[in-house]
Amino acid sequence: MTRTALFRPLNLGPCSLSHRVVMAPLTRMRASRPGNIPNALNAEYYGQRATQGGLIICEASQICPEGQGVPASPGIHSPEQVAGWRLVTDAIHAKGGTAFLQLWHVGRISHPSHQPGRRPPVAPSAIAAQGMAMTAQFQREPFPTPHALTGEEIARLLGSYEQAASNARDAGFDGVEIHSANGYLLEQFLQSRSNQRTDEYGGSIENRCRLPLEAARAVASVWGANRVGIRLSPFGIANDSGEAEPMPLYSHLIGELDKLGLAYLHLIEPRASGAGQKEVDHKDAPSACELFRPMWHSTLVTAGNFKGDEAEATVAKGAADAIAFGRYFISNPDLPERLRLGAELTPYNRATFYGGGAEGYTDYPTLPRR
Repeated sequence: MTRTALFRPLNLGPCSLSHRVVMAPLTRMRASRPGNIPNALNAEYYGQRATQGGLIICEASQICPEGQGVPASPGIHSPEQVAGWRLVTDAIHAKGGTAFLQLWHVGRISHPSHQPGRRPPVAPSAIAAQGMAMTAQFQREPFPTPHALTGEEIARLLGSYEQAASNARDAGFDGVEIHSANGYLLEQFLQSRSNQRTDEYGGSIENRCRLPLEAARAVASVWGANRVGIRLSPFGIANDSGEAEPMPLYSHLIGELDKLGLAYLHLIEPRASGAGQKEVDHKDAPSACELFRPMWHSTLVTAGNFKGDEAEATVAKGAADAIAFGRYFISNPDLPERLRLGAELTPYNRATFYGGGAEGYTDYPTLPRR
């Protein structure tokens, strides 16, 4: 199959892309500690995967200390982190790439060992997630009961989103993506299983959508909406998430987000929910991009277990404008070129996904030069 659709140019807000193979945001837990600071090894990793006119969405980065949920994940709330990310954006730009940063708050998917003063993590309601947290020592313990955010704390949280967006700009990024997927804080507000509030942030669909929309407006106030994306997982089940009837909720949310003029909507396909933790391919799952494409008038990016031919077909028929790849971008630094040529893909080693050093990070091979 000739892959021409994936290699057509694409305008992403003011950014011009030469192809539609996107690197998805991928937690790797290799920031320097203490401080959760991006470092030279991170810059090498991203620089290896950057291409002329390609989009790299750098990994989820906590917007404030309370937003952290796993050890050695980078932040974007301190001057040292901003300086560390500048190493990364310089490496991506040196290859002609475009760099966005994913803004992250994990909410209840955390552990006191990550929290200032070892306090409980925060959430819309005091409902513990089912499952096991990863502590600061890379151990597993049950998720604790979180603290329900007050109205005043929510106002401060929105200020953290705005400040993190400003910090990302200072670090040299070309834009940002808001993480509102995978069972983390903003999705916890969206979904009735984790949000049982009785104030203006809970109850009705409109109220549950309020915080993600306010976060999007706060971030857009810094960047301009055309340099802001948002990631959603409408049918996801990661991190004890999931809405019994997703279509009414996400149809409303996407319709309201569409009015903001964001650069892109980034969907996680339901067949890939939870793929970061284990191999999954949920059968008979709906196509998120096909369902929500009619509701979205800007660029649509989708991700989830795509191979080359299926990615090409999805873009060719207009169901999405670009395809984000995760695990195969880990093990194939030159993934766009391999997809263009139809070359064999190097398999990934899941055991080296999280934590560690160069092994399974910067030591994957590229195709021989011709």
